[in-house]
Amino acid sequence: MPPGKSDLIYPRIIAHRCGGALAPENTLAGLRLAARLGCKGVEFDVMLSRDGVPVLIHDETLERTTSGHGAVAAHSFAELRTLDAGAWHGKAYAGEAIPSLAAALALCAELGLWANVEIKPSAGREAETGAVVGHLLAAQWNGRGVVSSFSATALASAHTEAARCDFALLVDTVPADWRPRLDQLGCRALHCRAPLADPAGAGAVIAAGVPLACYTVNRRDQADALLRAGVAAVFTDRPDLWSPREM
Repeated sequence: MPPGKSDLIYPRIIAHRCGGALAPENTLAGLRLAARLGCKGVEFDVMLSRDGVPVLIHDETLERTTSGHGAVAAHSFAELRTLDAGAWHGKAYAGEAIPSLAAALALCAELGLWANVEIKPSAGREAETGAVVGHLLAAQWNGRGVVSSFSATALASAHTEAARCDFALLVDTVPADWRPRLDQLGCRALHCRAPLADPAGAGAVIAAGVPLACYTVNRRDQADALLRAGVAAVFTDRPDLWSPREM
């Protein structure tokens, strides 16, 4: 559906990388924590294993958030599942596994969470990642949320497979040609970095009725100012700064 006066509804506060800074990122433990805090929405990153399984991880390499080494794309899903993706955050999370996208979607449905599925392809696998993720979403997702990416190629491939999903384009700052880019990719929303580098451009998006969401906002005062200005949602590492009724 082309962008316009949108009926696409965002939760005001979206936990970045599942549970923000309060749990190991891109894990099922993070999703559970977000739900316990009263979050209505979560965001997570999706990349492909060597054998084409969509998994939740942000970096193209394993060192920062897991016990593994090397490229995510060089490991099979079975190999990735043996790694510890929680101990780096704290002993309480030791043994937390890298989850598959399918497992994350199932848990979101169980917990009643709206989800922003960010396609984050490793280099050279943009079209493949979009197609695989889109195919899985079309088959297994309840559709409560949006699919986003910085990669136009990944978005186009995902849209081909899952045209009934809602899509958002990820950008650093609002581009002058935001409207034709959304139209071309079939996106209904735009996600940009905060603080807003171009308030006038952001205002044009908001005035057009297109949902604009801002990442990554870890100060309550900044988030509240953005929401008052008409931003649909903020992504945050600190969902604990809000009460459940405020989310």
